[in-house]
Amino acid sequence: MTTIYDFTVDDIAGKKVKLDRYKGKVMLIVNTASECGYTPQYKGLEQLYASLHGKGLEVLGFPCNQFGEQEPASEKEIAAFCERNYGVTFPMFRKVDVNGEDAEPLFKWLKKEKPGLLGSEAIKWNFTKFLVDRKGIVVARYAPNDTPESMTADVEKLL
Repeated sequence: MTTIYDFTVDDIAGKKVKLDRYKGKVMLIVNTASECGYTPQYKGLEQLYASLHGKGLEVLGFPCNQFGEQEPASEKEIAAFCERNYGVTFPMFRKVDVNGEDAEPLFKWLKKEKPGLLGSEAIKWNFTKFLVDRKGIVVARYAPNDTPESMTADVEKLL
């Protein structure tokens, strides 16, 4: 049986990261974009991370260019944008596809574990979020318009 800890992903600098490094942590995994109407959520994600990281929260950002081509930049440009505009300190990863044949295996797994409305596995837009508990179980899926602030209570229950 596959678990979240079986996946290895590339960070934004191209280094391999085994997700088992986050064992025992609560994870909020988000597909992000720099030119989206939801891009200001970076601020809320960073605030959530800053306030709850010490209690065991990890926010993992995965840039994606599949929705309206709203993430056309290179990984280096994305990292600079996030730091410069939103002070992002949470881990960011390489740009990925979240839907389709070339979807990042982690996102294929997340979508199967927690389908969306009416059982749909497809991610509909940027800033879809998956909440994973300390045991590695995907406990919630949030829509792009669900703000980080609206999820704080759910995250705190898991810490």
